[in-house]
Formats: sequence, structure tokens, C-alpha cells
Amino acid sequence: MRNIESICVYCGSGPGEHPAFMVAARAFGKILAEHKIRLVYGGGENGLMGGVANAVVDHGGEVLGVIPESLCAREGAFRRGKLVVVENMHQRKQTFFDESDAFVALPGGIGTLEEGVEQMTWLQIGHSKKPIVLANIIGFWYPLIYLLDHMRKLKFIREGLEFNQLIANEVAQILPVLFGDMPSQQPIRYDGNGFGEDHPVERPRIVASMHPHGAR
Repeated sequence: MRNIESICVYCGSGPGEHPAFMVAARAFGKILAEHKIRLVYGGGENGLMGGVANAVVDHGGEVLGVIPESLCAREGAFRRGKLVVVENMHQRKQTFFDESDAFVALPGGIGTLEEGVEQMTWLQIGHSKKPIVLANIIGFWYPLIYLLDHMRKLKFIREGLEFNQLIANEVAQILPVLFGDMPSQQPIRYDGNGFGEDHPVERPRIVASMHPHGAR
């Protein structure tokens, strides 16, 4: 079992179209508080960011928000936990990494995608061994998982450059997958009606040992 005391959660500053996204954010915040795991996140008070942070605080947990000064007004700075205001996005992401033992990507936009993929890159080149889980709520991350498999098939993620991509389809699976108590899950896809549909890709998990050389 991995020793995880702080988890960085990447997620949207908006709620998304489907109510399942906010339900998942709040449910995961409650789980973090119950397990006495500190939330590290983007410091916003709106959308899924506010949902997960408020749930942690509401259930007696600890929150560390990290937000660039330029985004305080746009995203609304969360004031119910500890808030660190940094100068830029690079400092924000470095603080996320330094303060966290693992990462979870809930549904979100381009920023969420970029932050999650950066952690995958760091795993791939051996810069980090901290795990990241894609919380594939109602199939949200299925297109990315499919793309990763596509990259593998075309040898851009090739032998010696694989990494352990963890997938959870439900909030209750996230911590067991992170802690190694449950295997990474076969991804479900979003069927357009708001429900996940079983549709596994050929090899949904990109799994192998770390490699000392960079990827291209």
C-alpha cells in the first residue's frame, strides 16, 4: 500500500453540463476528509474546484489551495482553507507537485487536461514516481484514454517509455486504485446520454517500468 497523505486534485473551475460531475467532486471531497487526506488543488471557489474543496472542509478535512494572483478574481479564491497565492502558473504547478503524494484528474477543461498530461510525462521520463488516476466519471476521460492507446499502437509510446496509467470509473474506486488495493479499471465511455457504457479499448492501461531517457 502506498503512503499517501496529500492528494492534488485537478478539476474544472466550472460545473460541467452533467450533474454527475459535481456529485463526484463533492463525494470525493467527503472521502478525502474521512480518510484524513489533505486536498491540494487550484484554490478556486467555483465549479468542481469549489465543490471538492467545500466538501473537504464541510467534513472536517484539510485544504491547501494554490492560485496565481491573476486568477483570484476570475476563479474566485477559496477562503475556507489555507490559500497560497503565487506569481504564475509554473509556481502553481510546482507547488502542487511539492505538496502532493499523488494526483487525481476529475473532469475539467484544457487546464485540467494539461496538468494531468504533465504528470504523465513526468512519470514517463522518470522525473516522478507519484501516481495519477484519471477519474473517468461517466466516461469523461475515455477520449484521452483512447488517444493514449492510439499513441502506443503507433509506437510514440513505445517499449521502454510506457508508464502506469491508473483509471477509476467511479469515485469509490479512486483511493483503492491509488493505494494499490484495486487494479486499474477498464474505461467506460460517455454514450451521449449521460451514462457510462462499457467499451474497453484494446490496452487501456499503459503499463511498464520507468525509463531514464526522455520521450519524444
